[in-house]
Amino acid sequence: MTALIRLEHVTRRFQVKRRPGTPGVLGTPSVPFIKAVDDVSLEIQEGEILCVVGESGCGKTTTGKMIAGLLKPSQGKIFYQGEDITTLKDESWKRYRLGVQMIHQDPYASLNPTHSVYRTLAAPLKRHWPVGSESAIRSRARELLEMVDLTPASDFLDKYPHQLSGGQRQRVAVARSLTVNPSFIVADEAVSMVDVSIRISLLNTLLRLKKEMGLAVLFITHDLALAKYFAWEGRIGVMYLGRLVELAPARQLVEAPQHPYTKVLLSAIPEADPDVTRTKEHIQLRSMDVPSLLRLPSGCAFHPRCPFFEGGDCETVVPQLTSFRDGGAEYSGAEGLGTAYSSAVACHPAQRRRQAGLVNETAAEAD
Repeated sequence: MTALIRLEHVTRRFQVKRRPGTPGVLGTPSVPFIKAVDDVSLEIQEGEILCVVGESGCGKTTTGKMIAGLLKPSQGKIFYQGEDITTLKDESWKRYRLGVQMIHQDPYASLNPTHSVYRTLAAPLKRHWPVGSESAIRSRARELLEMVDLTPASDFLDKYPHQLSGGQRQRVAVARSLTVNPSFIVADEAVSMVDVSIRISLLNTLLRLKKEMGLAVLFITHDLALAKYFAWEGRIGVMYLGRLVELAPARQLVEAPQHPYTKVLLSAIPEADPDVTRTKEHIQLRSMDVPSLLRLPSGCAFHPRCPFFEGGDCETVVPQLTSFRDGGAEYSGAEGLGTAYSSAVACHPAQRRRQAGLVNETAAEAD
């Protein structure tokens, strides 16, 4: 089956600004670049939820923007329904741009403050919707607001962004992304700017829309607990310093994490039960300092901080994301990274354990 979205060895570089006449990095005269995204390969199927998690600066938002066509890859290819998006023209390009929509992190910045809610929703409807009468467009705008739980819709149509709460603004942004009937949504930190008390409500709205409309969703977040809730029936990918270091079904990743960075993130999630909190093991990093993208460590970029550092390959060889099934190595790269039954990890010790058929301790305890 052809994946809805497929990334093959995608890299995105950005030039680092510096004053004229100053030396480059480590005294070199060349203009320095950073790799915000480095050799990322993955597949996303129709109707699937994939959460990408990682700390600030790991490249997750840049990946989302490249998928949405807002940034071009420096290397690699992105495919939409089997077609390379850089080769699309005319109707094929229009179909892709309408099919992939993005919900930005800050709704107050992404919504035009001089446009009412109706005008915000009406603009794409007037351009792309076949029924062009004013009454039909206004009726459709009301339907969209009701779909995102802004009811009664007539109370919101003529309001401006400054008259809405943060949660209401984000729901308008969600409604705007649905105006062109997309097949794929990139939700970039879609709930981080709203009150904690309404985050679950907004996530439930997105989950309901995903089921009703058959949407595939790329949910970008720095909060692994949110990813666990939102993608429990989907998959979670973990990024670190521009690279995808683990990709697995959500249940499997939470119950039996393979990469040390994933294990550290899971150990840092606060628990509501005080008894669990007192007995939960908190994994300590070797270093709290995050390496600069201008001076990445050799080998695995996580090795200076890794609590399970073993030396050797960890210091000298960059681990490749390798997929596994039933405890054995199956394939590397984009192939297989869209399958719900496979997991992938970029860690030398973890790969050696999987290839040897050893069972993760967490999985053994669960059995």
